[in-house]
Amino acid sequence: MISIRNIVKQYANHRALNDVSIEIEKGKVFGLLGPNGAGKTSLIRIINQITAPDSGEVLFNGEPLNKIHVERIGYLPEERGLYKKMEIGEQIIYLARLKGLSKAEAMKRAKYWFEKLEIQSWWNKKIEELSKGMQQKAQFVATVIHEPELLILDEPFTGFDPVNAEIIKNEILELNKKGATVIFSTHRMESVEELCDSIALLNLSRKIMDGKVKDIRNSYRSGTYVLEYEGDKIHINGNAPFTILHDASLDGYQQVKLKINAGNKVNDVLHYLLPLANINKLEEVLPTMNDIFIQMVGTANNQN
Repeated sequence: MISIRNIVKQYANHRALNDVSIEIEKGKVFGLLGPNGAGKTSLIRIINQITAPDSGEVLFNGEPLNKIHVERIGYLPEERGLYKKMEIGEQIIYLARLKGLSKAEAMKRAKYWFEKLEIQSWWNKKIEELSKGMQQKAQFVATVIHEPELLILDEPFTGFDPVNAEIIKNEILELNKKGATVIFSTHRMESVEELCDSIALLNLSRKIMDGKVKDIRNSYRSGTYVLEYEGDKIHINGNAPFTILHDASLDGYQQVKLKINAGNKVNDVLHYLLPLANINKLEEVLPTMNDIFIQMVGTANNQN
């Protein structure tokens, strides 16, 4: 849906984006990741046409990005931007009309979302009267009310308690199921693993990694497993097809973190262990996106 091709953006003496190219598939949830100052916000502003690139191009469904695409995008910025002294219902209607909705349709959709999120009592309240989390809910409604094809969500869970974060997460997934493409920028790596199909990682203005989350995690497999078995600790001799990294005696069972030795497979581990213990679990430990994020950013910084 979005093709970002060789984007360069310079601010005075600072290069915010340096030859960045990314493909975002239609109907997917795409994670735009990176440490502070990596260039994420600059790229989001370009897609939203708040600023323009110095060189390169962005395509929207194969067309050069232009003003007509604004109404097909919903943007939730990290720094929320609702008018603090304006009543919420009136404000949502106003913002919906800016996105091309008639007054009647804007009213209909606003009432739908206020009921769906159980915020009907907020209609005549002012933004400044609400908590930060309540303000976020109102801004979320403003972002999605025009049913955009592309949702750009910059740190959408900031300020939410766990209950409301779960509510908004489920709404994002529901909108995605209905066809919306989502660009999701966050520092919460657990959200990336839970929500995103694919990601791109920016660091120091450059893209240093992209791909499907599942493929990226699999590419960092290290042959590390967690073993749990019943009873007392068993004796592991030098012929074992694995190396023990850590072990612990827990309540009635043993837990071992092990690494399979080169040239061996999971079946070799099971063949060795089955005569010795009643195994409850042998489970591969895949690196988390947080582990990969730290490793990739650290490596890239050391090379610069």
